[in-house]
Amino acid sequence: MSATKEEIVAFMALEFPQTKCIVEAVDETGATLSHDIGINELRPGGTVSGPVLMSIADVAIYVAILGKIGIVPLTVTTSLTINFLRKPSAEARIIADCTLMKVGRTLIVGEVSLYSEGSSDVVAHVVGTYSVPPPRT
Repeated sequence: MSATKEEIVAFMALEFPQTKCIVEAVDETGATLSHDIGINELRPGGTVSGPVLMSIADVAIYVAILGKIGIVPLTVTTSLTINFLRKPSAEARIIADCTLMKVGRTLIVGEVSLYSEGSSDVVAHVVGTYSVPPPRT
């Protein structure tokens, strides 16, 4: 039932071309993504904006879920909670490490740690819940 990194990358390019996230790794337990930071991702004060960090985490959970259950396009976010822990670098890519915490039939919970590339300090911690549509019969 799971999807490979290549299948997920092809699906994302076709169905979600607006994302700037790069799938670095994916397996049945989680995913790692990266996102280049440019001037458009910054907010006043020279830090990465909150909505950009939330978006990266949201995509990371989605990719991890696809890696576990296969390509199910209408799997959707039902809840996303973020804790901003420290200022991310404006000059470094954001790295998202996602682990799936619970995989049920209709709900999946994932956890994401966001880092500035080159640092082991977590800049944000995210927990998200996704709803999985019932299989078609």
